[in-house]
Parts: sequence; structure tokens; C-alpha cells
Amino acid sequence: MKKQNTRQSQSQTLNGMTQSQGQTSVNFSFSDYQTENFFDEMFTSETQVRAGYVPFQQRVEQLTREDFIGRQLAAERALMSMGITFNVYSQGEGTERIMPIDIIPRVIESAEWNRLEAGLIQRIKAINMFLDDVYNEQRILNDGVVPRDLIESSKSFLPGCLGVRPPKGIWCHITGTDLIRGDDGQFMVLEDNLRCPSGVSYMLENRELIKQTFPEVLTQTGVRPVSDYPTRLLQMLQFIADRPNPTVVVLTPGIYNSAYFEHSYLAQQMGVELVEARDLVVSGGYVKMRTTKGFQIVDVIYRRIDDTFLDPLAFNPESMIGVPGIFEVYKRGRVALANAPGTGVADDKVIYAYVPRIIQYYLGEEPIIPNVRTYICREEEDCQYVLDNIEQLVVKEANEAEGYGMLIGPKASSEDHELFRQKIKANPRNYIAQPTISLSRVPCLVGDHAEGRHVDLRPYILYGDNVNVIPGGLTRVALRKGSLVVNSSQGGGGKDTWVLY
Repeated sequence: MKKQNTRQSQSQTLNGMTQSQGQTSVNFSFSDYQTENFFDEMFTSETQVRAGYVPFQQRVEQLTREDFIGRQLAAERALMSMGITFNVYSQGEGTERIMPIDIIPRVIESAEWNRLEAGLIQRIKAINMFLDDVYNEQRILNDGVVPRDLIESSKSFLPGCLGVRPPKGIWCHITGTDLIRGDDGQFMVLEDNLRCPSGVSYMLENRELIKQTFPEVLTQTGVRPVSDYPTRLLQMLQFIADRPNPTVVVLTPGIYNSAYFEHSYLAQQMGVELVEARDLVVSGGYVKMRTTKGFQIVDVIYRRIDDTFLDPLAFNPESMIGVPGIFEVYKRGRVALANAPGTGVADDKVIYAYVPRIIQYYLGEEPIIPNVRTYICREEEDCQYVLDNIEQLVVKEANEAEGYGMLIGPKASSEDHELFRQKIKANPRNYIAQPTISLSRVPCLVGDHAEGRHVDLRPYILYGDNVNVIPGGLTRVALRKGSLVVNSSQGGGGKDTWVLY
């Protein structure tokens, strides 16, 4: 990466032009950036920069366009050389891609983050209480706060978990909650991800790349660190074990999984074994790992396998990536699983619509971070509204992810509108709808200038001896102009997220 020489004796800046070694180059500038009436994370108006961005803006505008573009290209090359990739499965083919990064960060001021942190802690505590209740006493169902048939019809509800108490009473150990904000600048929860939330490795690597790209700006701005996430993750996993000095492993479906890089990365960063189902066996009432010295008892498994594939004896008998008998060992309290089997019911997008009521029921509090207004198609009045106004709404299937099973009404064709109307009529339980939110934007480097692109934010929350919200998260960005879909599998990328002290 080309180092910048800021000495005036070697580089002189005059009227936005940098003269060096007989060549004249234009400095990079945000002066022609347009917010286009969207809420912008960097600018309050076309000319006014938010306070948290001032050090970054000042440093960037000292660079030539060529140098700034060069730093972006260097970051992209580093991603590929480090093997930071994911697999996309479409049209019958698997394609390996880098997770694109844009080097203009997303900055969140301290006071705003403190409120988000409090809201996420509140939400995760309530969801954990909900999961424990649903699989045990079922008070919330008996009281009619959440309809019983809604739970029992959820694809992710596991009857086999009824009566189960996970170690330390914790169900959702690792959560990635997706946040957005619209035109008014207020954060809202878009969805919860409690089964196997991914993307944290990109958060960590994006920070390392930006440290190399703008080291002095990070120091000057006062950005909270995220690099201790693997240490915090390991401490949490060790906490849920039932004995000291536990053996912890990461269970992956294998190299063909889209997030395999993350599985191997986290195992390496924590200093624990990365295992597949063939490396584990149930013997003598315990889960054991094959090693060169024989079998070793495993105490904690950070599993990156969906619930129903975890144990072919308990769930899907056709699963080839699970460990036969592991669920019975878990129920006996002889192995801890993170996240606990059964948490997926809280990922159901219809259950999401009830989370404000869940918070009120268990905590007696109003949600600090609101949900997006949600229409529940299983409710007759809501369903009719969705059918009548589908052109203006975003419709989502209850158990799909990564931007699949979704209709963005304003951008869809009339044929797609009608197709989704028929799907909703055939199975209203399986759909929700929300207003089309004009997501906030952050400047991105497009060619040789900055343009606004829509973003969301996925903070990561660890639940061990306390609830720990990592200060930042993965800012996902819709790199296609005008797109609202930020998922990497749908053409999105990432940005480093700076939470200020």
C-alpha cells in the first residue's frame, strides 16, 4: 500500500490540487456528494458533516483521488489474499466470492450506541425468557399473549425440546440482530437471528483492513475495539460448561458451507478445534472427539449446523452432517450446545412481530428499540390490507433468510405481485409484510467519487454470565445503486462500523 507523505516540503496542496514530482492530481473530495433526501450517516445536509466523521473527512480530503482509490483496491486485494470468501448458490452453481468492502466507515456516536446497547440487552433477555417459557411452563401461550397455534405451526419449533433446560438457563448465546433506520433517523429492529448468525468474521477482518488503511484516523477518532470478540466468545462458551477447563469445539457442516471461512476463522482465533460430524461420536453417555491420542470428551459445542440437521436420531433422519445421539447427551446436561436447539422459533418472522409484547410480558417495559411496523397475514384484517396494498409493501416468508423468499413491492412486477398474493392466500401463516423503508445511506466509493448506498447494521450479542453487546457490528451495504437488499448473497458488501467512546 502506498504511504502518504504529508510533509509540506515534499507535497504542496493548493486549491484542492496536489503537486508531487512534477505531476498534478485532484484531491479526493466529498464536495459533490448528494444525500438525495435520504437520512445520511455522514452528512446532515449536502455540506454539513456529522461530528464523528470530521477526522475521517479531513484525512481523506488530504489524499489524491488516485491514492484513495488505491487504498480501496489494496483492501480488496487483501481480502482475496486472506481467503475471506463466501459461497453463493444460484442457478445450480456454487460460486466463491470475496465479501466486498467499502473503506468509508459507518460511524455511530457514543450516546446513540449506548441507547442501542440498552435496547439490545433488553430484547435478548426477553427473548431468552420467552424461549425458556415456550419449551417449559408456556405461561405466555396460556395467557394468550402469543397464540399457541402460531408456535406449534412454526417450522422451527422443536417439540423434542419441551421440558429441556439448557445449561445456565441460556438459550440464545450468540445473536445477530439486524437494525435499520429510515427517514427520521431512528433505529428499528428489522429481524432477529438466533440460530447460526453469520458475518462476525467480516466485522473483525474489516476492522483489521481499516486499521491498515487509516491507522491514524482510528486513533484520532477514538473508536471502540472489536478485536477481542473471539476472546469474549470463548469465555462465554467456557461459562456454559459444567466443569472447569472445558473442551470447546466449533462444529461445521464442512468446506462447502457458505460460511465455512467464518467457522475455521473463529475456531483458529479461539484456539479450539474445528470439527465435522465425522470427528465426533457419542460413547458412554458423552460426546467425544477423535484425536491422535484417542477419544476426548467434548464439553461445549459451538454448532454452525441448523437444528434439524444436528442429530439424525432426534430430528431429520436424512441428515449426513449431524452426530447421532448428540441430542440425548445434551438433554442429560452432559454437553452444552450454542445456540441451544429450539432457538429457531424466535427467528420466525411472524414471532418477530410479537417481540414488543414479549418484552412487555416478561420485563414489564416498553421496547427501547421498536420493531418495524409489521402486518401479520394470519390475521384477517392485516392480510386484507397486504393483499390490497402489496405494491407498496415488503413481503417476507416466515422462515427464509439472506434476502430470499421476499418481495419488494415497489420494485416488483405486476406478475410478481399477483404471485405473492396467491402465496399469501394459500398459506397466510407463512407471511408478514412491512412498509418499504428508505434505509439510511452511507457514502461509498464508486469509481472516483462518493455516492450514497443503503445500509443496515448487524450487532453481535453474546449471552454468558451477562449480556455483552460488541461495540459495532457488521454494517452491510447494498452496493447496487438504488437497491435495498444488503445481503452478500444478493450483491451486498460490508463496511467497518466505528462506535465512538
